[in-house]
Amino acid sequence: MPTLNWIGKEAVINHHDEVPIHTLTHNPDLSLGTENEPLGTGNLLIEGDNLIALKALLPYYAGRVKCIFIDPPYNTGNKDWMYNDNVNNPTIQKWLGKTVGKLSEDLSRHDKWLCMMYPRLCLLHQLLREDGVIFISIDDNEQHHLRMLMDEIFGENNFIATFLWKKKGTSTNTEGATVSPIADYQVCYRKSSLGSITPRVTLRETRKYPHQDEQGNYRMEIIEKKNTGSSERKTMRFQILGQYPREGKRWQIGKDTARKLEANNRFIIHNGLVKKKIYDFEDKDTTSAHPTYLPESCGSSESAEKDLTNILGDNEFETSKPLELVSYLLKLSSNSNDIILDSFAGSGTTGHAVLEQNQEDDGNRQFILVELEPEIARKITAVRLERASEGYTYEQKGRLQHVFGTGGTFSYYHVGETFLEKQEIPFSEMAQLLFFKETGTPMSVDIALSLVEGDQPAYSSCTTDEKRQRAFLGSADGVGVYLLNSDDILTEDLINRLPRHDGMKIIHCGGTRLTEATLKQLGITFRQMPYNLV
Repeated sequence: MPTLNWIGKEAVINHHDEVPIHTLTHNPDLSLGTENEPLGTGNLLIEGDNLIALKALLPYYAGRVKCIFIDPPYNTGNKDWMYNDNVNNPTIQKWLGKTVGKLSEDLSRHDKWLCMMYPRLCLLHQLLREDGVIFISIDDNEQHHLRMLMDEIFGENNFIATFLWKKKGTSTNTEGATVSPIADYQVCYRKSSLGSITPRVTLRETRKYPHQDEQGNYRMEIIEKKNTGSSERKTMRFQILGQYPREGKRWQIGKDTARKLEANNRFIIHNGLVKKKIYDFEDKDTTSAHPTYLPESCGSSESAEKDLTNILGDNEFETSKPLELVSYLLKLSSNSNDIILDSFAGSGTTGHAVLEQNQEDDGNRQFILVELEPEIARKITAVRLERASEGYTYEQKGRLQHVFGTGGTFSYYHVGETFLEKQEIPFSEMAQLLFFKETGTPMSVDIALSLVEGDQPAYSSCTTDEKRQRAFLGSADGVGVYLLNSDDILTEDLINRLPRHDGMKIIHCGGTRLTEATLKQLGITFRQMPYNLV
């Protein structure tokens, strides 16, 4: 398979593995209606560098996200608007200098964009479920590069489609330009062969049957199809009701079937074409492929800007995606209990779309949004989510319009220190991190919920025996993982008092009095704290 090379690729190709796992710090003042929800549950809005945030999410969400929608910088070179599109953000520039080194001085804007995107796409790939799907919004500046990146990271066999979204109705007069693009691309890949998008379904009850004969009410369906390839399939060109298919076309049904239908008065000539009668009593739901040209109902850049202005009042954010577009893509790729991720959150359209979808079908979808810019995250993304949830009022043609809220909550987080730098780590966070490091999979949500304050006492106020009863973190591939305190010393008596697991065990604690031979005989791998964090 051909691959893409660029200045700095060698420095970033494995960089996602080298990024240390950071903590995520909860900010209750910027959250909406959440309390004591552990990471791994509920809606999240994270402020900070999305590379670090995505790595920080792995212990809680690796392999759990069903749909990703991202709208990364298009890299147009435009420096005049608040959400700069030339990869010149100071945080990204500092990261490039640190990661790529002196080579970063020689990078073109395309090299910078590729260096920025590659490790982030690698982490997004790890967060997706095996049946998960990712949509990436892009334009002509980087679409060709993006396809090659995605082929390398996701696999060229996992390309689904490039959807075309008409972002504006007419061309724009730009000085010196001879072409004015009016569409953007929504590039779609799956994680594996298990992933797909939902077929387009036409429900029987939504159809109309405007015609009637002695057999009942019916609709009409054309039975011609276009010849494909070099073969004209002459056997599919014969007379029905005295007519042949039009030039370049053939019938969709064979001659024997056609003669039976013709004998039963199932064909009719309508507007000069032979059509088949489909009666209401025999009709069924049907599925068909989605066209790659997205429907007009997916909104436009203008409608997105107008909606955001209605929600926020004064709006300087000019490039948000319309709610209808993201909702359409979510319907193609996710169900009512899925997790949706957007690591270039911007104005928060993806989170808003999830809230609306949940209201529409009483679903329980969760969103994870990551936004780099504090000003945008706090004053635009968070405010939009809050108003979408609680409702808002705006003025239209001199009259006040009220939009009812969708309901829903979210927790606001900041990217914090690395786990090694943080002085105090809550037991639940430590447990989830260590379980992920040992198994490569997130801890069960039920166990994670049991580790935080709720119906039972907080871990810090538990007795020693209560803490030991909460030491079992779950199992993966038959291996049970335990986390005790740093002052617990492993003995056979202590092992017998731990929650039972039939199989191999990994036990984290302060020390052990058991020999290597005894540990091996008991099927135990001992990990000494705190060195296991390294």
